[in-house]
Amino acid sequence: MTDTPRLILGSGSPRRRDLLAQLGVVASDIRPPDINEDPQKGELPRPYCVRLAREKALAIPASDDEIVLSADTTVALGRRILGKPQDEKEAAKFLTLLSGRRHRVITAVAVRKGDKIWERDVVTQVKMKMLSNEELNAYLNSGDWRGKAGGYGIQGPAGALIPWISGSFTSVVGLPLAETANLLIAAGYPLYKEPQA
Repeated sequence: MTDTPRLILGSGSPRRRDLLAQLGVVASDIRPPDINEDPQKGELPRPYCVRLAREKALAIPASDDEIVLSADTTVALGRRILGKPQDEKEAAKFLTLLSGRRHRVITAVAVRKGDKIWERDVVTQVKMKMLSNEELNAYLNSGDWRGKAGGYGIQGPAGALIPWISGSFTSVVGLPLAETANLLIAAGYPLYKEPQA
């Protein structure tokens, strides 16, 4: 019988599940939170992202011995927050804004156990190449932009549009693994220990 605490993933993102699997972690349960993700008036990208990760962690019902992991990824162009596009037209607008420019991808992670919360946020600089109409339309037609902050996912076809990043690749995908591992260990999750027989 193992006494490994149950890990609850507060995200419906298949990318976050895949990233956790790289750490050898499979969530006991997946409970996507239902919160309002609209930015507050004048809210800047980094505080917005940190607030959402924390609100998600707090919104998920969990018992005191369960560990809740939630995260939020935000694409920031200057002070602008580029969230998940509502439709293809908005995705095209975001990608046109990002074309040929550097931007920041912020991922905030919150881990909660009982009433304690551990948090980290990671900012990665990303450059998107100048997109030709052909490249833009091909990417929009792929549908890969759906449900992705800023209208692209670096781990899919859009990887060909990103010649340079400075920072954490896994953070741009949606979960910075080094920082997430440290938070899980801080919360008492036995990440690198053999389970007790």
